[in-house]
Amino acid sequence: MSHGTGTPDLTTVADHRARVAALLTTTPVARLPLEDCLGLALAEDLTASIPLPPFDNSAMDGYAVRSADLAGASPEQPVELPVAEDIPAGRVDVPPLRPGTAHRIMTGAQMPPGADAVIPVERTDRGTKRVRLFATVQPGQHVRQSGEDVTAGDTVLTAGTTLGPAQLGVAAAIGVAHLRVHRPVRVLVLSTGSELIAPGTELRSGQIYESNGLMLASAVREAGGEATLLRFVPDDVDAFHAALAPHLDGTDLLITSGGVSAGAYEVVKDALTGTGVEFTKVAMQPGMPQGAGRYRGGAAVVTLPGNPVSAMVSFEVFVRPALRAAAGHRAVGRPVRRAELAEPLTAPPGKRQYRRGRFDPAAGTVTLQGAPGSHLLAGLAKANCLLEIAEDVTELPAGSTVDVMLLD
Repeated sequence: MSHGTGTPDLTTVADHRARVAALLTTTPVARLPLEDCLGLALAEDLTASIPLPPFDNSAMDGYAVRSADLAGASPEQPVELPVAEDIPAGRVDVPPLRPGTAHRIMTGAQMPPGADAVIPVERTDRGTKRVRLFATVQPGQHVRQSGEDVTAGDTVLTAGTTLGPAQLGVAAAIGVAHLRVHRPVRVLVLSTGSELIAPGTELRSGQIYESNGLMLASAVREAGGEATLLRFVPDDVDAFHAALAPHLDGTDLLITSGGVSAGAYEVVKDALTGTGVEFTKVAMQPGMPQGAGRYRGGAAVVTLPGNPVSAMVSFEVFVRPALRAAAGHRAVGRPVRRAELAEPLTAPPGKRQYRRGRFDPAAGTVTLQGAPGSHLLAGLAKANCLLEIAEDVTELPAGSTVDVMLLD
């Protein structure tokens, strides 16, 4: 392993991450119906007012019985009982089970008082008036006990939980119809560049298809935010401000890509300098040119580099954690794993490098996807992780252990 020296004139990744995070405050809380809460963060603990299951119920289609009545039952010597009642799921007037009888019962149906077990239908002759039972059962067998999953008063979900299908399912199961959640961060993604045209149209010399805007807006939505995409803003300062103005009301964060380097026609830097946005160079590769601040004291602004890999890596490192924290999510960062490097790599001295990789969880290895160039998007499309290489590391041989940030 080789080490390089630091670069003191560059901002560290940690400092810029903190700067971006500080721009966003926690979003307001709203009370929403369950069907509108998918992907949002719970704003307060959720406590069960009822047990789950709410009553003892059958885990099988079969017959509710007193286990003592089946003593000695076998295929050779079945026990025969009269079937006194049918109990489908949802029946509320469940009569008690008398000794020496059976009730035919369906999965999920309430257990009758007096019954202590269920014998599966497969171990019977399926009789409807009288039933022959070919096996014994133990007390409690094939019975779901009231409260075995959740007891009334239990906290079933804690504040900050991201609400997926299972979390919404348990909320519904305890009878909750609405939840208090943080609303998503509202993000305006601005795509600038006179050379950009829409995919699906004819490409002329000197033009490229616009991809960053769609990619970043999709990344915002995948992170749980609300994204509005404003495309094809030309490289003109006045046009930039004019395009921005109608969309700022209600916007929490403006994300731009491109126009922040040191050359001519850097429209984002030209337009936003003096408005409250500061530009810097971060000690990372890809993604060195960055900017952050507040546009005229209002919406938070994060300016990302224009090369597509730089833009996406920068989003993952700086923007995604800030978005999720502001929206109340407890889990804000991507999962990080340790992996064995399948091939050697080199890294620039003094910069934290993020390389695209393919992590194999079964083998515990990671393989590089594509060269480090920030314009090479196909490698990123094949990757399921980013390798994070520290600033003081310039070479790593195959077999080295590295941190990988999982993207899937």
